Amino acid sequence: MAASKKAVLGPLVGAVDQGTSSTRFLVFNSRTAELLSHHQVEIKQEFPREGWVEQDPKEILHCVYECIAKTCEKLGQLNIGISNIKAIGVSNQRETTVVWDKITGEPLYNAVVWLELKTQSTVESLSKRIPGNNNFVKSKTGLPLSTYFSAVKLHWLLDNVRKVQKAVEGKRALFGTIDSWLIWSLTGGVNGGVHCTDVTNASRTMLFNIHSLEWDKQLCEFFGIPMEILPHVRSSSEIYGLMEAGALEGVPISGCSGDQSAALVGQMCFQIGQAKNTYGTGCFLLCNTCHKCVFSDHGLLTTVAYKLGRDKPVYYALEGSVAIAGAVIRWLRDNLGIIKTSEEMEKLAKEVGTSYGSYFVPAFLGLYAPYWEPSARGIICGLTQFTNKCHIAFAALEAVCFHIREILDAMNRDCGIPLSHLQVDGGMTSNKILMQLQADILYIPVVKPLMPETTALGAGAAEGVDVWRLEPEDLSAVTMERFEPQINAEESEICYSTWKKAVMKSMGWVTTQSPESGDPSVFCSLPLGFFIVSSMAMLIRARYISGIP
Repeated sequence: MAASKKAVLGPLVGAVDQGTSSTRFLVFNSRTAELLSHHQVEIKQEFPREGWVEQDPKEILHCVYECIAKTCEKLGQLNIGISNIKAIGVSNQRETTVVWDKITGEPLYNAVVWLELKTQSTVESLSKRIPGNNNFVKSKTGLPLSTYFSAVKLHWLLDNVRKVQKAVEGKRALFGTIDSWLIWSLTGGVNGGVHCTDVTNASRTMLFNIHSLEWDKQLCEFFGIPMEILPHVRSSSEIYGLMEAGALEGVPISGCSGDQSAALVGQMCFQIGQAKNTYGTGCFLLCNTCHKCVFSDHGLLTTVAYKLGRDKPVYYALEGSVAIAGAVIRWLRDNLGIIKTSEEMEKLAKEVGTSYGSYFVPAFLGLYAPYWEPSARGIICGLTQFTNKCHIAFAALEAVCFHIREILDAMNRDCGIPLSHLQVDGGMTSNKILMQLQADILYIPVVKPLMPETTALGAGAAEGVDVWRLEPEDLSAVTMERFEPQINAEESEICYSTWKKAVMKSMGWVTTQSPESGDPSVFCSLPLGFFIVSSMAMLIRARYISGIP
């Protein structure tokens, strides 16, 4: 019997999407942006102590190879030849820090994940060395000194892990965020692997000068980081090297971007003032400020949005980061047992259509933007005897939307031009109740692509291989779903102002904290009318939602 004829679709683009809770490989038709096939593998978390969140870099790499192989198998079953794949992009969880031995190829410690808190005392110590009238860290990086970013994680590794210290002394150590670890490994590793990163990931390390687009000597000296271990910084779209093993050996890796920047590109927010919000483990709202660094007076970050080619200009963004979004659903499932599956969340919320006056502040890791308040912890308030699990589920969804309202308000004040609508993506956008709530609480339309994989789509930009231009006319197949506000503005404002009262009550719970010693947090006494629903231990013992980046 003759072999089945392979479908001819023109050039295809593959994208590695390595997120906090899972790894995916996706293949797109470069002419229509149609998602042809993908495979996803969940990533394990390790919790050595309270406040510590780590991952195995070798497992992450293995999962990337597995996802590529499985996706290629699925394409074969669809009679699509993998020889059509002409380029691969890499999108990754940002800030997560890896140090490895360039001689053996072995990681020298687990990957230190972006949301963990082992470096809190490091941050406190370093902050005392920054002059009050000259915050050179923020002016050069656009970032507040926080456990969130890579420099303090790397500083901790250099101070506390003897294997890292010895490798640095022996000139064998390499540092990178997850993109650097993957690209180095995929392009040959110890046999000539390319040690690089792109400007978007570099801008999240707190070692990178976002004005000169170079590693900054003063910052490296401040954090005690030897510059020779840093990767070479390149644009977000160029050929870095070729795949050296696996099903796609010989295919160029020609796109690299932190996941949130990749989503901004995938949502085609190429004009000044255009913004997107990604709902994943956390929430990340980015607004394109074009070629201008806009520094926030309201708790937002200034970051590199993208640089789509070696000779192309750099674009910047204002960003608001929320640590807990999709993770709250997993917490309700695994810790409280309110739901059995993530999908049940929408059903419970729909049953009541209201939180009945209860408010949930899931500050499991403190509060990120716009507060940057590590002393906050999670609370549910406004409870009555009538409150049931459906109201709590509704309040949890509202909490995500209220957080985004706070960030959008800050962004509007910094930019001076209020958004007319919000473009959204990420795993949680399949929840229609959440999307409608977001439109009601923002009181502007929420626009969602019906193909929600825009993070990976943005990573597939491939300059140098001529298969992908990311122009709106080229990707007309990406259709949108629109959610209009359905409540009046006054009602929306009342709910929002009550939420802000709850946020104020969530602050100051941690009176002492020493994550590095493993000591548990000490909380203030419980005031009447409030119920503590989480501690750090509860969150880090929960596994994150499968499929959310």
